[in-house]
Amino acid sequence: MAVEIARWESLLADDEVVYRGLEPARDPSSEPLPDGLEPGLASSLVANGISGLFAHQAEAWEAAHRGENVVVTTGTASGKSLAFNLPVLDAIAREPKTRALYLYPTKALAQDQARALTELRVKGVRPAIYDGDTPPERRWQIRKWSNLILTNPDMLHVGVLPHHDRWGDVLHNLRYVVVDEAHVYRGVFGSHVANVLRRLRRLARIYDADPQFLLASATIANAGELAGALIGEPATVVEHDTSPRAEREVVIWNPPLVDPELGQRASPLGEAARLLSQLASQGFRTICFTKSRKAAELVHRFASQRVEIATAARLAPYRAGYTPEQRREIERRLVEGDLLGVTATDALELGIDIGLLDCAISVGFPGTVASLRQQWGRAGRRGRGLAVLIASEDALDQFFAREPDALLSRRVEAAILDHANPRILDPHVLAAAFEAPLDRSDEGTLGPEALERAAALPELEETPAGYVWRGRDYPAARISLRSGDTDSFTVVDATSGALLGLVERDRAYSTVHEGAVYLHLGEQYVVEALDLETRVALVAPASVDWYTQVKKDTETAIEEVERSESRLGLELDFGRVVVSEQVVAYARKAVRDGSTIDVVPMLMPETTFETEAVWFCPEPRHLEELERMPVLLGTLHAAEHALIALLPLRAMCDRWDIGGLSTNVHFQTGRPTIFVYDGHAGGVGITSRGFDGFEGWVEDTARLLARCPCTSGCPSCVQSPKCGNLNEPLDKAGARTLLERMLRA
Repeated sequence: MAVEIARWESLLADDEVVYRGLEPARDPSSEPLPDGLEPGLASSLVANGISGLFAHQAEAWEAAHRGENVVVTTGTASGKSLAFNLPVLDAIAREPKTRALYLYPTKALAQDQARALTELRVKGVRPAIYDGDTPPERRWQIRKWSNLILTNPDMLHVGVLPHHDRWGDVLHNLRYVVVDEAHVYRGVFGSHVANVLRRLRRLARIYDADPQFLLASATIANAGELAGALIGEPATVVEHDTSPRAEREVVIWNPPLVDPELGQRASPLGEAARLLSQLASQGFRTICFTKSRKAAELVHRFASQRVEIATAARLAPYRAGYTPEQRREIERRLVEGDLLGVTATDALELGIDIGLLDCAISVGFPGTVASLRQQWGRAGRRGRGLAVLIASEDALDQFFAREPDALLSRRVEAAILDHANPRILDPHVLAAAFEAPLDRSDEGTLGPEALERAAALPELEETPAGYVWRGRDYPAARISLRSGDTDSFTVVDATSGALLGLVERDRAYSTVHEGAVYLHLGEQYVVEALDLETRVALVAPASVDWYTQVKKDTETAIEEVERSESRLGLELDFGRVVVSEQVVAYARKAVRDGSTIDVVPMLMPETTFETEAVWFCPEPRHLEELERMPVLLGTLHAAEHALIALLPLRAMCDRWDIGGLSTNVHFQTGRPTIFVYDGHAGGVGITSRGFDGFEGWVEDTARLLARCPCTSGCPSCVQSPKCGNLNEPLDKAGARTLLERMLRA
């Protein structure tokens, strides 16, 4: 072990290392297998080397045995799968007619769990995967004979619930529903999934079943609240991790400045490739997480060029877009120890068993502390581990590089969703009415809001049996679980006719306008035409050294103030606003340095949506000597950008989920005003977290501005990749002064 430490020491001697620390080892707390376990299951566990449980697994078993819903929220590799498998396998071993439904956010996770369940060889347990890859001729067989069905929310939503007559036996005998990686179900996606699970509970009751829900999640701040929001019932929280953990060294690595005045740093992908190649060359088994598929491929290519041929053959990328066979082969080589280095997107962040690794590198902060902990949890399975965050030039990354304690001492975030948001709820009410007539008895599963909305939806008809669907199609097919907008544009490759993807209408005008650069599986395309009537974007393959960013006219109108408090010497408001946006031009920008090549005028249709926002009007004393134009507008604009950059610290979201507006005179307040709003129609609770933690949010943002070494603003502090005003005007010094004066108040 001392040799390993010395070898790491030589790799971490660079000036780029801005933090090094140790996370201590943890001893396990174990208990024997429960006395009440079905004997055949107990024998199978022992045969597979499982002779006892960690204390938190035993706690989950007891809660499930009492008939409670359970959510287990412990760290990576803490045995969450066994915690939820045990009650399910025990029930099936006692009565093979019992059915269980397992939901996973990715197909790879379902494949991994199916393998693990098969290897346990528990008598009477017949697991099967039912997803979009399942051949049609196999589907009826699975419905008939499998008692443990592994699927995903999308298939449950569109392939199972609308056709529940084919699933009658499964629903009648449904005893358990397992929801793994529950922290993934947040924001718009989580709000949709919460409605899907309520529809499942409702249909199960129609078939005389009342299943228990067993959820597993990464460590988050509000596991019980999230579980309750997802399933509509309370759940017992198991959160004290009693599994063993090896000592882990934690490193924050900041690429060197290449232009201090502009705040420009060396490429984090290049730094990751250098570190990965050095670790792999010394025999350390390493996983490197990137934020995009293209980045995963680039780091792999750069690292392979740095090592000997034999070592390069033991490196591989792993991302979506590969065939199932290719992914399974990479997973097999990982588990068996053949691979020394893997570059991956967050597809491998989730709970796939990829064997024993020494090191985990995260290229760029993945968006949440919970995700970072998931990624770092991959390191140190064979002994002492190394976990590295390589900071990108993003504002949040640079904040953590300069304030390591703000990251390492920070509690994991709260996952938030809002299943009753009418924009999301309404199509699920239609889907539920298609599945069975809606009446007051359904309030217990779907919630009272669903019945209120049913009365207002013209596509439903009130009959003596309840509200029924009047259409001829089935409404579930209209809903994308990952979007709050049911109107989508289709992206088509003009050279081959291939369908590349779907883009929500609200985002289409910004991302697939004529002339836009569109990325798909890491490949570049340029949009040749956008047909607003047929909602089709035609794109052609391209290889260009520029990207596009739109210029938008935005207006925010206050609809209702829901909360108002005196905070930091000013009045802070939270409530409902209406946001109107119109794309009026786009800029072509050089990939090399972000400089503007040209600006092309255009006019897209205006979009309008209602959402939640937090806003405030700085007092005259906050703006003293900043009130002249354009300093005032630049001050407000820069403060708005920096606040948006750090709001993800308060909620599990991405800066792309947040919008903002700053103006020197707002038409309703009559004063200089800064708005920050949820970027999804209806809102999903993001800005309400900002309102709750306003003082800490402003303090973090002021520190970000104070410690960024650039002269007048850069991507690491006030420049935004999504600014509708093309990052003009921005006054970093003014924003810092404003926020620091607020804090002194």
